[in-house]
Amino acid sequence: MTQKRMFTLLALFVTMALLVTGCGGTQSAQSDNKGPVKIGFFAPVTGPAAADGESVLNAAKLAVETINNDGGINGRKVELVNYDDALDSKQAVSIAQKLTTKDGVVAVVSGSYSGTTRASAKIYQDAKIPMISAYALHPDITKTGNYMFRQSFVGPVQGKAGAKVAVDMLNAKKISILQVDIDFGKTLAAGFTEKAQQLGAEIISVDSFSTGEKEFTPVLTKIKQLNPDLIYIPGYAAECSQIVRQAKELGITAKILGTEGADSTVQFLGVAKDAANGVIITTNMNRDSDRKLVQDFIKDYNQKYGYKPDMVAASTYDAFMVLANVMKTKGTEPDTIRQGLTEVKDYEAVTGLIKGYNQLGEVKKSVQVQIVKDAEFHYFGEISDDDIITPPSE
Repeated sequence: MTQKRMFTLLALFVTMALLVTGCGGTQSAQSDNKGPVKIGFFAPVTGPAAADGESVLNAAKLAVETINNDGGINGRKVELVNYDDALDSKQAVSIAQKLTTKDGVVAVVSGSYSGTTRASAKIYQDAKIPMISAYALHPDITKTGNYMFRQSFVGPVQGKAGAKVAVDMLNAKKISILQVDIDFGKTLAAGFTEKAQQLGAEIISVDSFSTGEKEFTPVLTKIKQLNPDLIYIPGYAAECSQIVRQAKELGITAKILGTEGADSTVQFLGVAKDAANGVIITTNMNRDSDRKLVQDFIKDYNQKYGYKPDMVAASTYDAFMVLANVMKTKGTEPDTIRQGLTEVKDYEAVTGLIKGYNQLGEVKKSVQVQIVKDAEFHYFGEISDDDIITPPSE
């Protein structure tokens, strides 16, 4: 064998070896057009937010089932790769590392809160894996980078919408704020305060409480003495249910305005019961919508899990459906998914018409306003003013 022929054969062997090697690893899972399309998911299934975690995991499973029953992604099945973050930021970071280095996912949906979503966002951004935050509302999540998107309203948008409801729809002049002392409460309260003052209302008191707190009589007694027209409560369902019960026991007559945090059929309505009647919330879901898409989701979720879905479930479901729509039309590579999300326009979702995502990845859609009647949420109004629902772009 000549030296030239030996060199040619050696070069051919090396080339084949490199080709075989290049077919392995995470990229193979992302680009194989025969295998399943893997979507990562994390939620607080255990720990202090387990009720929301269960709700969103149910919604994620229902979404994947719906997508696959409808033919998957151009014939490929969607596979849910889900983890429990237990509302722990360290666990959320560990999960992000697994999803981006070992699991071969092409996109991720956060079914968790702002703290855990913020803590892990940079890992997804650095790995160039698009992530949609289903309902966490802190502004810093999307500011992490161009692979970050949000399915629900960023905090300032919902806060401003709440102020519009309080002042223009409920005629409140004097307002007390009772907020949960974490990102969720602080962000919503800041947006609410700014807009309420612009509209001419006076914030006469601001008080905070911790997650897990159960005794609100002292602070409510103080608020009662101030005699506000309205109490704004950016908090979660467990605490809000206790607040409205104790407010009724104290004979407080001020109107109560909550947020999506109280949008829970189990933790809020199921616990507050009659005390919740008349409470109004800003949220991401209109149960009384006449759109078939909405009513089918409510019916399917209720039949499958035995209770009606809440806002976090609807937002999570929509995040998966948006991803599926993009992947069907644009492809399943992370880069094409990211680009496809930036091009979404007028997409019909359970939580309303998604007008699009801006350069920060913030969604633009109307804010829903619900009122509790006979232990159920019902339509009260909708905030669609452009100056309120247009999210910040920087």
